[in-house]
Amino acid sequence: MSLFAHRKRGLLIILLQLAAVLFTGCIREDGHGSASTNPEAKASITFVAAEYSSSTKPYFEKLVKDFETKYPNIKVELQVINWDILDSAYNTMISRNEPPDLLLTNIYAHFAKDGLLNSMDDILSKELKDDIYPYLMESSKMEGTQYTVPYVATIRQLYYNKDIYNEVGITQPPTDWKSLEEDARKIKETKQVDGFGVDLTDNEIWAYLSYFFYGAGGGWMRNGEWAINSPENVEGITFLKDLYAKGLTDAEPTVTTRDEKQRILGNGKLGMLISGNYFEAVVPHEYPGLKWGKGPIPVKEGQTPLVLGVQDVLMSFKTDHTNKEALSKFLDFMYESARYEEFVLREGFLPTIQTVGSKLAKDDPAMKQNLDAIKTAKFYPIQDPAWSAVLNATRNMGQTVLLGQTSPKQALDRLQQIALNKSH
Repeated sequence: MSLFAHRKRGLLIILLQLAAVLFTGCIREDGHGSASTNPEAKASITFVAAEYSSSTKPYFEKLVKDFETKYPNIKVELQVINWDILDSAYNTMISRNEPPDLLLTNIYAHFAKDGLLNSMDDILSKELKDDIYPYLMESSKMEGTQYTVPYVATIRQLYYNKDIYNEVGITQPPTDWKSLEEDARKIKETKQVDGFGVDLTDNEIWAYLSYFFYGAGGGWMRNGEWAINSPENVEGITFLKDLYAKGLTDAEPTVTTRDEKQRILGNGKLGMLISGNYFEAVVPHEYPGLKWGKGPIPVKEGQTPLVLGVQDVLMSFKTDHTNKEALSKFLDFMYESARYEEFVLREGFLPTIQTVGSKLAKDDPAMKQNLDAIKTAKFYPIQDPAWSAVLNATRNMGQTVLLGQTSPKQALDRLQQIALNKSH
């Protein structure tokens, strides 16, 4: 799953964007991109980045322009692609044997297993590697090899509309499932608006599964082995399904996305939802009069308070045009403190490098709190090659579970089998 994205653009825009990707692929100019270590030789880099917001593309376009001004012998061919079509776009490139030199997304291990990725140890400068928070680097490793580098991170928390809370007499956010259900019912019955927003769309379902897996004391894996159909996970999804059946969630968990629900909350029509810390930068900006608060993700009574961390990563594909020296310069440029700080603040992320993290934490108590929290966060198992297949299999299970077409146990049994099959 990705971090902050205004993912639901118009269908026409998405189709046009995909068409452009399919036709252009990863075209390189003649004479560019030879595998050379000569700094005077011309080189090219194809860079495919996920689009987080309307600000993403202008930011990266300026970054590329500034980089090419500094390094006129390195040409960067940029594509910023909406999350809705990102997977299909880069998979098309790979199927044509035209993978990007650099890709920013949220999964990687199946590519590493197939031998498609360069080791980042051969690309990262020592200065940059030493600057990245070590605990964020762990999930970027497979069998001791550093295949990716974390670019941005978030933590997930419960966000709520303070005005709604005050009107119905809720004094603090729920910390356990019992109070979550009680508060959602109070909001629904008193205000006649939805109590708890749930995103089970194909953009975010794995996040909500994680909240209730971990909240029940389960998780995706246990002791290094897949444990998707554990009794704890079944209990967590059963509780979520029951909330929906009782009318205590929003009416369309499989239709409206997290970003859309954030706007519904900002507009006073939703009491609470779980989102990333980018909520704090984006929603109050769109709704200046909004009074909002946050709390921990509610868990089953007796369970440890939950912090879920999410990170998106940069990876480098092996190509005939790979120029590791050029890639190293480009990464150093991307993570340069002032430039990287601008991106983090613009998109509402947590920084993954210590120079920027220390600076922002010093000036912003909320940033310090979030950076402290992510140190002990649970993450998706992105370092397992089966994760990509598991993630894809979750995309359409929300509706079948909510409508009773399959039981939570049956749905999780299927995911478990997919994980085991892809692990061998």
